[in-house]
Amino acid sequence: MGLVDQILDRLQDLARRLIEALFGPQAQPEPEPIPVPVRDRR
Repeated sequence: MGLVDQILDRLQDLARRLIEALFGPQAQPEPEPIPVPVRDRR
């Protein structure tokens, strides 16, 4: 099974590289906005 696992890993890597080449790298999630304290108008 070791040889089969190695082949599958290489195929996964090749597929990932192909997808990145065609569509660009994976989109990074947007960072969450930092809450800014606001003073009350009282």
